Amino acid sequence: MLRIDIRDLQRGPVDTMGVLEPGAKALEGLALELEGPVAIDGRLQSSSEGEYLWRGQISATVLGECRRCLAPVRHEVDADVDVLFSRDADATDDPSVYPLSDSATHVDVTDAVREELALAAPTLVLCREDCAGLCPKCGADLNAGPCGCAGSAEPV
Repeated sequence: MLRIDIRDLQRGPVDTMGVLEPGAKALEGLALELEGPVAIDGRLQSSSEGEYLWRGQISATVLGECRRCLAPVRHEVDADVDVLFSRDADATDDPSVYPLSDSATHVDVTDAVREELALAAPTLVLCREDCAGLCPKCGADLNAGPCGCAGSAEPV
């Protein structure tokens, strides 16, 4: 449950658990290829009048390619997240605060999950630290050994 009724928060913190499948509408447009679902586990609580703090954990496996040799790479994302939702109009200038309208009846952490996942996922990954890359002349994978063409000493 990622959408919490504010009335439930008057009784105390509410656990938030859920799963977003790779094809979920909430994840559309992200430049991420996911291997399996995004798991969300957290707790939402009232922190002051009109403000709600969500502390959560986001876990996912992101697929990509090595920036040097283009080999497939899997990266585990495990992000601890602290997010503030606020009805305070002055707080909307703060990019780390998610605004709520005065008439809001629910707090939905889905947009925060989307944004925090995008921030936590690496943009440039290596298959391994000592990746030799590709030959700039012939394109051979230098991790398999020298390609033999002239000028292949420097990885891309």
